[in-house]
Amino acid sequence: MRPLSIAALQTSPVERDPEATLARLGEQLRAVKAAVPHVQLVLFPELHLSAPPRILEEHSSYAAEVAVPIPGPMTESLAGIAREAAVWLVPGSLYERADDGRVHNTALVFAPAGELVARYRKVFPWQPHEASAPGEEFVTFDIPDVGRLGLAICYDGSFPETFRQLAWMGAEAVLQVNLTSTSDREQELVMARANAIFNQLFVVSLNASQPTGVGRSLVVDPEGLVRLEAGSGEELLTDVLDLDAVERVRRFGTAGVSRMWEQMMREGPGISLPMYGATARKPTGAAMPND
Repeated sequence: MRPLSIAALQTSPVERDPEATLARLGEQLRAVKAAVPHVQLVLFPELHLSAPPRILEEHSSYAAEVAVPIPGPMTESLAGIAREAAVWLVPGSLYERADDGRVHNTALVFAPAGELVARYRKVFPWQPHEASAPGEEFVTFDIPDVGRLGLAICYDGSFPETFRQLAWMGAEAVLQVNLTSTSDREQELVMARANAIFNQLFVVSLNASQPTGVGRSLVVDPEGLVRLEAGSGEELLTDVLDLDAVERVRRFGTAGVSRMWEQMMREGPGISLPMYGATARKPTGAAMPND
């Protein structure tokens, strides 16, 4: 087994107060570690540290007002929090002020030693509401002796290319942080399961709780089966993902019969895909069956 003990905290920020939200995150992380001593990775929702107001109260200049540089004081504080708790910390995403002045919606990953090991800028902002600039590349990171994880942010999940690319890059689980307060959360749940099935990997789709979001976070296994589903309020989802299950499902198939990912990687190089301007190529990092 390659177990990964996760804790996904479906919560809300202190509205319009990033500093208070950061302080609360530290307190919550200490409480999570006390409740789940073996936890290896802790996850927070999209834009949690930017502490946005509710969707109908937010104005277009808010992102620019609270955007921070990376690295900077915020990441230094988060590094210390991760180091103190000795966990992999994914503090959701925040508004990042890039060197060129643009504002990105950016997810971060800190190792237990406090090192910033991954930074992902949301490739598909939710337009027209979300005015942040899109990122240009997808991102994975490795947890030694466990496996490779990919990052996605909310509306990214509406584009099948996102999860296919992360799987192609070797991801065996995708951490998708969300801030959904609208009535399409039901469709997002369907897409989370579909993305897991299509790519035969774990999906952790963590949403903000009420009043900021509508909750209903999910943990989905590589066969698309829901392991956990939250309600609408603040809730701690804990699970232990066995990443060897990804190799098992890709080897024997979803429900023991369908090996879509292996077939695509086997037949793809011979199939013309004009919408991508190329053919499929076998990935170098993905866990694939030998037969």
